[in-house]
Amino acid sequence: MPGTTYTQHPLTLPSYPRGSHLITSDITSQLSTPLKDVKVGLLHLFLQHTSCAMSLNENWDSDVRKDMSDSLDKIVVEDKAGKGIYRHDAEGSDDMPAHIKSSLIGASVSIPITDGKLALGTWQGIWFLEFRDGKHRRKVLATIQGEKA
Repeated sequence: MPGTTYTQHPLTLPSYPRGSHLITSDITSQLSTPLKDVKVGLLHLFLQHTSCAMSLNENWDSDVRKDMSDSLDKIVVEDKAGKGIYRHDAEGSDDMPAHIKSSLIGASVSIPITDGKLALGTWQGIWFLEFRDGKHRRKVLATIQGEKA
């Protein structure tokens, strides 16, 4: 009788500019070997940062990603004029809003695995949302749990 196995894989995302980015292929290409052996299971992706986020959302129309970024910028404004909106401002006007957006969206996603493939819905993709102006190399810890094929 097969048992449940657990493996962890540290990943590094390419540097992305500020905005919402579809990263499904980045993730699946880096995890193709360990995913292919899972009959049924779960992939948990944990972003090891506090000023960016991960989400599952629309994978077809790139306007959705642009609208999401624009909407989050309207909900959580930057203090570009230096009016003292936020106490935490030592790292730039984009930093505290980035922490707030990260808390609102979240730092992790979990996706079912079926027969070695991510069981995403037809229009679902894995998003990475970068909230800082400078490009950063972001780390993700991928945990795969499941029954081997």
